Amino acid sequence: MDAIDRLDTDVNSIENARSDDATLRAFQKIGYQKGLGPGVYDIHSPVVLPVDVMYTKIKSFLDCMDQKELVINPDCGLKTRTWPETIAALQNMVAATELVRKELSMKA
Repeated sequence: MDAIDRLDTDVNSIENARSDDATLRAFQKIGYQKGLGPGVYDIHSPVVLPVDVMYTKIKSFLDCMDQKELVINPDCGLKTRTWPETIAALQNMVAATELVRKELSMKA
């Protein structure tokens, strides 16, 4: 983890969807202060998660990191999925992100 922290990067994208946020908590434990994109959903699964599930996942990320450092992204590349699966999953991820952003803007 320390080697990753020393990398000259602005944002790191990590595979996190199947780890129950263990990877994200490991970054939190070392005090990681750069942008981080913990995967919202597992792209290796053909299941398209509903918006409410992705919303809950994004909210759980905010328990581990500052919203200014959070980058929303899928959990890896998308080449293993069909176009309909990919589009549906990305649309749900965007919708969930917009819900969280709206909620956060109301708190400000």
